[in-house]
Amino acid sequence: MRKTAQGNRTAPIADFLLLGFGELHGLQIILFLVFLVVYILTIMANFLTILLILTDLHLHTPMYFFLGNLSCLEIIYSSTILPKMLASLLTGDKSISLQGCMTQLYFFGFLASTECCLLSVMSYDRFLAICRPLHYATSMKSRLCIQLAAGSWISSMALTSIYSVVMSTLWFCGPNEIDHFFCESLPLIGLSCSDATLVKYVSVFMAFILTFLPFILTVISYACIINTISRIPSSTGRQKAFSTCSSHLIVVSLFYGTLIITYLMPESKGMKNPSKIFSVLYTVLPPFCNPLIYSLRNRDVKEALNKLLHRFWKDIC
Repeated sequence: MRKTAQGNRTAPIADFLLLGFGELHGLQIILFLVFLVVYILTIMANFLTILLILTDLHLHTPMYFFLGNLSCLEIIYSSTILPKMLASLLTGDKSISLQGCMTQLYFFGFLASTECCLLSVMSYDRFLAICRPLHYATSMKSRLCIQLAAGSWISSMALTSIYSVVMSTLWFCGPNEIDHFFCESLPLIGLSCSDATLVKYVSVFMAFILTFLPFILTVISYACIINTISRIPSSTGRQKAFSTCSSHLIVVSLFYGTLIITYLMPESKGMKNPSKIFSVLYTVLPPFCNPLIYSLRNRDVKEALNKLLHRFWKDIC
């Protein structure tokens, strides 16, 4: 700890160092190029998904309305983490201000929580479509869709704001090195010089409300969906019913699978920091893969893309 000239009072630090992938010195440029390509493709793929949903009337349904919200979220989510990581890989400047770190932490928590809520809402939409098909049109009206989407964004924003206020009470006096590629809550709490008991309790509460609860609701929805599909007599009917939710199930498995592995996997002696590796999977991979999964596995999206490309080709010719 650094001491001030006034006695035993510790001086607060103003900057942190994000160590990132510093142990891979010889691969910095390669990592930069890989993440740059992933970032550009992520922005383009999600923007294209939003464009297709807005321009094609066949995609003006509850499922695609929620998918459009998810694509908007993925663009902001990627832009919260990747630009800073790319700048650090290119220039070698690993510093980030305390205010910048807290801002990144807030947006990461807010957007990750919103994604959990949106995935839960989308699983509920698939539950109604498959398990309650006769009531689907009357249940999932535009007003309810807007309320569910807005509730996901607003509740996550409000609760994450409370957590950020509690985090802001922590005192940081050194060391200032974060062995990660972005400002994540657990490493930050570990660097605090003040009592972090309240922050830890709030972290557990927030994780339960914004992550575990939506996960449980998603699991329950898909348990009901699988049970309903298994009781369909014909194999063709089962395949058709499952195809309507397979893309979303893959997206849910990808996001929660990497998230669970990151926070529940024990430290391995053979890997210096496995959580950092798996953090790449749930912060970088889902925003990149989600639009591709929906595009490659969804006939409606592929048809909308073909129409858009045909219209574009016709205009330029």
